[in-house]
Amino acid sequence: MQIAMIGQKGLPAKHGGIETHVEQLSTRLVRQGHEVTAYVRPWYSAGVSDRYNGIRLISLPSLHSKHLDAITHTLFSLLHACFLLAPDVIHIHGVGPSLLAWLPRLLSPSSVVITTFHCIDREHGKWGSFARWMLQLGEKMCVKFAHETIAVSKTLCNYIEVEYRTRSHYIPNGISPVRVATSDLLLEPFGLRSRQYVAMVSRLVPHKGAHELIDAWQRAKRQRPALFADLKLAIVGDSAFTDSYVQDLKRMAQSDRSIVFTGFQRGDVLQALFAGAKCIVHPSHSEGMPIAVLEAMSYGKAVLASDIPENMEVVEGHGLSFATGDIQDLADQLIALLDDEMHLASIGHLAREFVETAFHWDDIAQETARVYGHQVARRHGAFAVK
Repeated sequence: MQIAMIGQKGLPAKHGGIETHVEQLSTRLVRQGHEVTAYVRPWYSAGVSDRYNGIRLISLPSLHSKHLDAITHTLFSLLHACFLLAPDVIHIHGVGPSLLAWLPRLLSPSSVVITTFHCIDREHGKWGSFARWMLQLGEKMCVKFAHETIAVSKTLCNYIEVEYRTRSHYIPNGISPVRVATSDLLLEPFGLRSRQYVAMVSRLVPHKGAHELIDAWQRAKRQRPALFADLKLAIVGDSAFTDSYVQDLKRMAQSDRSIVFTGFQRGDVLQALFAGAKCIVHPSHSEGMPIAVLEAMSYGKAVLASDIPENMEVVEGHGLSFATGDIQDLADQLIALLDDEMHLASIGHLAREFVETAFHWDDIAQETARVYGHQVARRHGAFAVK
């Protein structure tokens, strides 16, 4: 099959759950023998060649602003795909880009349109009222005009069924099993040492809760100074059109030398940051299926996450949780976790076993290909695609 991926910022994934999802999925679809084209934005994929892991990359412009970047790039990508590519499958990622899911139904009727509902984006604090309204409209387009809608969590499947009276196909995000030795050499530039820091890995946007983690970290230090004397908090990630919020975070931490901002990281450095962490904290208020949590668990790390349903799908029984937005509870749970090394190690071991069994990208790619094949066969006949 010829497949077009639309909605992601670009490849290779530098940051962002959708980008990681598209990279991991597309790489495996290519290995299965499919031809995959991914549309990328020049500001994200600058200097990248026209092939990555066997995926054809097509760079098209966008209006690079908070509100227009995704929708303008999606428009140009869909026009290119419909008129110049005419693929078997057009796969649109995210409810924002899905605002235009009707366009390929009109312009490329031979193509199957698949959408993936990654997250309820309108709940994110960075959006104003008009943007939230447009994102809600994008949800409707996502489920109305797709031949099939994929949801990355069971919570989202339930949401789609209740809100839009439509069934979706559950296919979660995933992990690639890793066995990485810790590397203090790669941690040195950040002033970190293996097993001497707690990490949060995320885009720095308000709904991810980094400000609450900083507050809770400082409270916990005041409550148990001896326990935290040699520990640091590493916040791995950076702005996503949220520069003022990032500056607020740095002001919160400016007098606390135990808090380190690493910026966005990828590749060996990101692996080293995961591998060297004592545990991972994920205080988000809104998710689809948190890839950062899955990845942390794949490294054998205990994860302390907010108790939103999307997080609990992953960590319940295989990690620890705290009441979302409750800074004191987060501080208390952090103290309890760090105060018991045996419990910390046991949770991490169970977490790794769980995600390697239930959330493997190879299985996810196989299931996604089955969805594609089923819809293409329905549209063109059982023998249309070899």
